[in-house]
Formats: sequence, C-alpha cells, structure tokens
Amino acid sequence: MPTGSKRTYTKKQKDQAAAIEASYEERGLPKAEAEARAWATVNKQSGGGEKSGSGVTTPKAQKDRARKDSAARAAASRQGHERHSEASLATQSKQSLLKEARARDIPGRSTMRKQELIEALKGAS
Repeated sequence: MPTGSKRTYTKKQKDQAAAIEASYEERGLPKAEAEARAWATVNKQSGGGEKSGSGVTTPKAQKDRARKDSAARAAASRQGHERHSEASLATQSKQSLLKEARARDIPGRSTMRKQELIEALKGAS
C-alpha cells in the first residue's frame, strides 16, 4: 500500500480509488502498482484528501484544472493515442506542460510558449 494514511479521504474518493485499482488489475498490473496508480489518479483529480491536510488548501480552480487535464489525457489514451502524442500534449495546460518539461530537463522551458513546449516535449520523446 502507498505510504500515508487514507483516513482523510472521503468515501467517494476511496470508492474511486478502488474502482481505478480494479481496472488496472484487470489489465494485468501487479496489485501494489495498481494501488499506487489509483491513489495517484485520485490525488491528481481531487488535490488529495478532502477532510483535512494538503488537499483542503488547494484552490478549487486548481483542482478543476487538474481534473480537466487528467480527464482529457485519459480520453485521448482511450482513443488509442500514444501518451505524448501531439493531441495529448495539446489538451494539457501550459502549467502541466512546464512540469513535464522540468521533469525532462528541457533547456529554455521557462521562456517557451505553449506550442513551443509541445514541440520540445515531442522531440524529447
């Protein structure tokens, strides 16, 4: 099980994580990996536990943006697009693209426009 207490999560969040975990297990992922991915998805979409803790202070607009980005990427992957196809990257916010560029250590990312980030990320794949 991923580290951290799950008692600050609502029943809806716990049910959502269980459903996502079951879906990953059906696809053949090991239980531990499926559980970790499920909680990561719940955290990405809702900003963490809702009862108390870090998720409570996450602004609603930021949670909504993260949820929308995550849902758009999920829809693109269901349609058979590869993870970092241009269509998938285009659905992400500039902030999300900057995070990914930072993770890939792309030089000059802080001054790039959204389309430039998409091109750089496509080239880094």
